[in-house]
Amino acid sequence: MFESLSDKVQEAFRKLSGKGRLSETDVKTGLRDVRLALLEADVNYRVVKDFTDRVAERAIGEGVIRSLTPAQMVIKIVHEELISLLGEPAKLDLGGTPPVVLMLVGLQGSGKTTMAAKLAVHLRKLGHRPLLVAADTYRPAAIQQLETLGRAIDITVHSEGDRVAPPRICRNGVDRARREGYTAVLLDTAGRLQIDDTMMSELESIRELTSPRECLLVVDSMTGQEAVAVAEEFNKRIGVTGLLLTKVDGDARGGAALSARSVTGVPIKFMGSGEKPTDLEPFYPDRLASRILGMGDMLTLIERAEATFDQKQAADLERKMRSSAFTLEDFIEQLHAVKSMGPLNDLLEMIPGMSQVTKQLPSDATERGLKTTEAIISSMTIQERRAPRIINASRRRRIASGSGTSVQEVNNLVRQFEQMQQMMKQLQSGRGLRGILPRFR
Repeated sequence: MFESLSDKVQEAFRKLSGKGRLSETDVKTGLRDVRLALLEADVNYRVVKDFTDRVAERAIGEGVIRSLTPAQMVIKIVHEELISLLGEPAKLDLGGTPPVVLMLVGLQGSGKTTMAAKLAVHLRKLGHRPLLVAADTYRPAAIQQLETLGRAIDITVHSEGDRVAPPRICRNGVDRARREGYTAVLLDTAGRLQIDDTMMSELESIRELTSPRECLLVVDSMTGQEAVAVAEEFNKRIGVTGLLLTKVDGDARGGAALSARSVTGVPIKFMGSGEKPTDLEPFYPDRLASRILGMGDMLTLIERAEATFDQKQAADLERKMRSSAFTLEDFIEQLHAVKSMGPLNDLLEMIPGMSQVTKQLPSDATERGLKTTEAIISSMTIQERRAPRIINASRRRRIASGSGTSVQEVNNLVRQFEQMQQMMKQLQSGRGLRGILPRFR
């Protein structure tokens, strides 16, 4: 997300960093580039103006310009103001007497139905027993879509077809949840291609009948400037308590995230970062601000890893690595686990300093390299994976043929793995880095 915005903002700061001492003109020029980058990302003009005015007020001063690291000071100010713009992190309000009702609203095509399923999975992880309510009786196959998602994630869906009024469906769903012991209800309401009075009146009726704890506006991250008008109208008529961003993994310019939060004053609570039911991230303003500025996001990376890797498996892996028993069989198992964390380029960009490295590579370079490695290892026998030293010339030719690669690529993988094993042995022997790094005199 925010790839274009991030690139342009980072370029503006590279220009500042290359100047050493900064003049007031240098700072203004840098902020002008930042302002243009935000506008090109479809951030609302009012939001951009307020943001750059606040940064300028803090950045153009003797204390910053005459500091030992003025460029870093300006970046620090922009980082802090971005966090302020994005708001405070906020959790779902799940208090009160069960069942707690969460109402999802938004335009058609914003991804409400998929987001409802993701939230249901999230609530189940928190110990809740969620019930999905199919209240979109207008969009063709909307009810069927939610029912299909419900079966896939093993969560019950309350539906009454498309001939019952949505407010009644929602009320009946809440009543069912109360009778059958569900602790949370997610109302998947209907969207429209545009905001109209009929739509809003229906949503007002649903809110009156179900008394939702949260009214969550689902915003398509690719919406751009339209997000402002949508957010303002929904907030005025329905009373929005939080924002849910969808499609943040797409080619989005990101303006919706920055604009909708600012005009409504309500927090962004989650981001949908993929199509899988588990592709849901809590929203942390400081982490997103760091991503935009190319500072990485190690905390999110660690959390993804913790959610992906089984603790026992991780302990076994560490033991194998320490004893030099780590094999290609273990390696490919870890490759599969890493792939389940998301696109490799996205993961690399979470590591500080790696965003620029990945941008210098072809867009599919890392994924292609991963697939090549996986194909080579998959073409090996179990014995070859466990003991690569037995892979002679004839075996290498067979592996290359079976994986659709060259003998050279097979040789490179085997050599790199042997080098990694040697490094593990040296570390285990107590020689540490002194045994790995060359001696300099």
